[in-house]
Amino acid sequence: MSFVVHPRLRHERVEDRQYQRVIADHASRENVLVVLPTGLGKTAVALRLMAEVLERRPDRSVLFLAPTRPLVEQHAESVRANLVAPEPLVFTGAIPPDRRKDLLSPPQVVIATPQVIANDVRSGALDLSIFSLVVFDEAHRASGDYPYVMLGGALRELSGVRVLGMTASPGYDKSKILEVLRNLGISPSSGIEVRTQQSPDVAPYFHGTEITPVYVDNPPQILEIASHLRASFQRQVERLCKGGHLPDPERVGRGDLLQLGLRLRQAVASARASGGQPDPYVWDAVNAQAVAMKASHAIEMAESQSLEALRSFFERLEGGRHRPGGKPPKLSPSDRTFLKDPDIEEVRRLLEKVDLEHPKVAKVVEVVRDELLKHPTSRVLVFSHFRDTAKVITEALSNAPGGIVHPARFVGQADKGVSDRGLSQKEQVAVLDRFRGGELNCLVATSVAEEGLDIPNTDLVVFYEPVPSEIRTIQRRGRTGRFRSGEVVVLLARGSRDVPSQYSARGKEHKMERLLQELQREMRVSESRRSGGGERPAPRPPGQSQLEDFGR
Repeated sequence: MSFVVHPRLRHERVEDRQYQRVIADHASRENVLVVLPTGLGKTAVALRLMAEVLERRPDRSVLFLAPTRPLVEQHAESVRANLVAPEPLVFTGAIPPDRRKDLLSPPQVVIATPQVIANDVRSGALDLSIFSLVVFDEAHRASGDYPYVMLGGALRELSGVRVLGMTASPGYDKSKILEVLRNLGISPSSGIEVRTQQSPDVAPYFHGTEITPVYVDNPPQILEIASHLRASFQRQVERLCKGGHLPDPERVGRGDLLQLGLRLRQAVASARASGGQPDPYVWDAVNAQAVAMKASHAIEMAESQSLEALRSFFERLEGGRHRPGGKPPKLSPSDRTFLKDPDIEEVRRLLEKVDLEHPKVAKVVEVVRDELLKHPTSRVLVFSHFRDTAKVITEALSNAPGGIVHPARFVGQADKGVSDRGLSQKEQVAVLDRFRGGELNCLVATSVAEEGLDIPNTDLVVFYEPVPSEIRTIQRRGRTGRFRSGEVVVLLARGSRDVPSQYSARGKEHKMERLLQELQREMRVSESRRSGGGERPAPRPPGQSQLEDFGR
């Protein structure tokens, strides 16, 4: 193994991989979006580039943006361990704005959440021109109203600030990828570096991940509960179809309801903007759509999550959102309609009598326990979409036979007023430290653990449910197979939404791979045309080195 030699990189710390050198050299010359599978060194690319720009521009600082505080802390530790530079400045909401401003004195490495930096830029407390490089980790977030968009726009107004975007999964929609590129000021014709697991220069470093689908069958009691929930759902769908809001009651899914909800909200807003009130039929549709969404969520809880999570859902609808001892909030019209539905009332009676749990819960315990019996030093990540289900899974694993599973729930911080407050970002960092150190050998996590966690010895990842998003699927799967072969187990309940979700994610991922290959081919054609037209790279200023010069 050879290492990168550079005055700004610590001795024998960053492995010298050709594809990382090529990508970093490209990024030293223009703004670049790097698409690289998780575990193959996006951070190493960033470190090489950071080292070079700090050496080239000692009068400027470097800004490294990451979406969450645990990720910020993780990148700060990486900078401390690998870069020869002043102690990195970690900027999160925990440090007051005035204090952040006082700490700035280039050259430095500032590692921060984008919300903090965006707020400081808006208030005038931070001038982005003090930076020579801005790194956007999880760059696929640069769309909509996420702070990356505002910061990318501000950087486009400046000269001499390089942008590096990094992601493992930019999505399967070409327009969304182009939106990310545009928002970060990256050229779609020359600023993309894509590698897949099959790329010749990457393949030697990829440690395979075995993916195993495991099916379970719901018992009759759960099927009965689900049938009543479906009847409630269909009742509201037929109500919407009769009102002309949906075309076919037999082909309505959650996506159709979400789109309808958007249209209805726009109709209400438009009526109020003109000084009037929405038509009563619109309010009826608003109620039916909201009730249908609640029924849809309940179906998912019953068929693919847990009955305890379904019970918790009903408790919150009745006013359980308030803190103990507080005044229960007033039920919304859709809450009242839903809870008074005859099929929902029957479901609640059945839940009082049923003394069993979803078969997936027992299967998770079996899979995790088997892994730890075979490999006692293993680390396991269990992903669940819902916080309630994560709680159920954590309790079941804590009671697993033999006492060999030491789990902890790893969830984000909840909104104010919710009794299950979750974990603060400081508590999240502490749980990760316990997991890395071996005190815990299993994390039961929601989406907060999908992005960027540096846990090199995670041997098994369990999807409690498949997710239809290709980005989230890739992020979850990328938590294993980073330094050695890993395993992914995906649990699916037959006859539930699990199966179409699995197919949906797989199809979107294949489409994303084809799209990325297409974009890279277009980039090569564009480069070839420029080269054929006699264009030459701009000469380097005296004293500037290319990354090949120190990547030996």
